[in-house]
Amino acid sequence: MVECAAEKELSREIEVEPISVITGDNNYKKFLYYQLKMSIRQADAIDIVVSFLMESGVRMLLKDLQSALDRGVKIRLLTGNYLGITQPAALYLIKKELGNRVDLRFYNDTTRSFHSKAYIFHYGDEGEIFIGSSNISRSALTAGIEWNYRLIKRIDEESFTAFYETFNDLFEHHSIVVDDQVLQSYSKSWHKPSVAKDLERYDIKEDENTRVSYLFQPRGAQIEALYALNSSREEGATKGVVQAATGVGKTYLAAFDSVNFKRVLFVAHREEILRQAAEAFKNVRPQDSCGFFMGQQKDTDKQLVFASVATLGKEKYLNEAYFPKDYFDYMVVDEFHHAVNKQYRNIVEYFTPKFMLGLTATPDRMDGRNIFELCDYNVPYVITLQEAINKGMLVPFHYYGVYDETDYSGMRFVGGRYNEQDLNAAYVVTSGAAI
Repeated sequence: MVECAAEKELSREIEVEPISVITGDNNYKKFLYYQLKMSIRQADAIDIVVSFLMESGVRMLLKDLQSALDRGVKIRLLTGNYLGITQPAALYLIKKELGNRVDLRFYNDTTRSFHSKAYIFHYGDEGEIFIGSSNISRSALTAGIEWNYRLIKRIDEESFTAFYETFNDLFEHHSIVVDDQVLQSYSKSWHKPSVAKDLERYDIKEDENTRVSYLFQPRGAQIEALYALNSSREEGATKGVVQAATGVGKTYLAAFDSVNFKRVLFVAHREEILRQAAEAFKNVRPQDSCGFFMGQQKDTDKQLVFASVATLGKEKYLNEAYFPKDYFDYMVVDEFHHAVNKQYRNIVEYFTPKFMLGLTATPDRMDGRNIFELCDYNVPYVITLQEAINKGMLVPFHYYGVYDETDYSGMRFVGGRYNEQDLNAAYVVTSGAAI
């Protein structure tokens, strides 16, 4: 999996005339997206009911919804969780960017199906409803063949009132609030449904009439982890470890999480990792200066410094002549399960950043030493290999075991491994016969 996919965004504002019949297709004048943007900008209150949310659609509406909230607009959003089509990342994105200012709820009535799609806007005594087939996904809001109709309150107040009262009943009496506990539970149990492949295929299809630009933005579990890290800092944490399977995108996650901090130190044990990390950070923070502290290169005046443990971990470099203790606002320690080793500890114990993030896929050490004490036992986010596969972030695999007839029961086990002499005695051919 590529650690960070480039997210396609509409890169220009397009003015269109209000229309009542919206059919999508390749004519941008018939995109529901532009009709919604106009209505969001004018509304005093907004009510949305859709059977599912996808990250692509939520991201398109975020800025307009943010502006509406800043004006004091009340926003209520009711969605479904049936079959897991609603993506946890879409919900986390709303929570992360808009907070609790949006009243976000799950439909919660198992006796009836839930397929409603309507966008209700209130303008004082006036109002309108876009009602039809569009859920919140990029395809449904743009070039997908989706039929929606604008119902205006002053023209048909009876129908407007009937729809609005039904929404109120569902929202107030047949829903549950999507709080952090509900969201975490949904995310942990979520399996990417097979139908999601088709939905995503339509979402990434390019539209000839809409210019797009490529931006590096958090995706999937990265959004969930960023939300957890922000919540952790709001509670006063200054250290934390993210445990995530290889391939989820931990380096880009760190880059995204660092954007509100001025100076960043990234520590790793291999030059290859440092150079890959530098590329990721420069993609996310292209305006910041970047340098390395390893081998013969000793950059000390850059906003982003990528340092090897073998170099920076030496005591002769951990002093005011090179870096004051509080020089970095944000520090990343890659492969954090190594942090109990001396040179790692020298670095971790010297610097006093506003926040230190440890990254690891394997927190358990064979020697039993505890890495979590180095981060005040704060683990804001965990995604295991199995969870990453369930979410469609990593491909599933088949595991094959080869039977081994060797008897290990009499071998000595020292320092997390079998004694080498005992292994040699068992494996080395001494009689010339194959074992």
